[in-house]
Amino acid sequence: MTTDRTPESTLEKTPGQGRSPEAAEIEPSAPDEFGLVQVWWGDGKGKTTATLGMGMRAAGHGYRVHLLQFMKGGASSVDAVRGEYNAIAALPAISYENLGHYGWHGMQDGSDETDHEAEAQAGLERTYELLEAASAADLSTPFALDGAAEDGVHMLVLDEILYAADRELIEKDDVLELIEAKPDGLELVLSGSHTRPEYLIDDADLVTNVSKEKHPIDENQRARRGTEY
Repeated sequence: MTTDRTPESTLEKTPGQGRSPEAAEIEPSAPDEFGLVQVWWGDGKGKTTATLGMGMRAAGHGYRVHLLQFMKGGASSVDAVRGEYNAIAALPAISYENLGHYGWHGMQDGSDETDHEAEAQAGLERTYELLEAASAADLSTPFALDGAAEDGVHMLVLDEILYAADRELIEKDDVLELIEAKPDGLELVLSGSHTRPEYLIDDADLVTNVSKEKHPIDENQRARRGTEY
């Protein structure tokens, strides 16, 4: 129904021609325009949150998404099970794995520093496996929603890989080589780092700086269940 303020010609230009969107059952599908390299960095809260939200959106369209975390941790206030893992396990089309252990390299949080580099290298090797699988797959076709990541994915999120590069757990050239090895149809999302990744700017298609203006951690607020983990 239209009014004098919303002529038919205007509604025709809106999604759904002015109709409210409704949820639909998720069916396997394939994206038409994936293939970019995204970089999310900055000193603000929300890099992982944003990339997970985008992964959920892609999964909602039936595209196969995989999250590979190079590390994820925090202080003793952080539980051993993170909320996003529980949510991902309940959603179709999206999966995750974490090849690091809890705790942050260089943060004196009680984690074993000597293991971080080996785990980051394992994350790098695992990424190459997933890139090779995606290269061998037909990314223009749907994948099973509950299929293995080794069968191919449309979006690969490498969470905290930039942090691993900053800490020299992997080389920055390794990250560039991953981009070079990416098949054309794969959306590759890189996150982490409080420092602007100058070495990636020319190779990325999207670069977002998540900057902090104010954070309760500066007032000694500890990580909270449901917001930070």
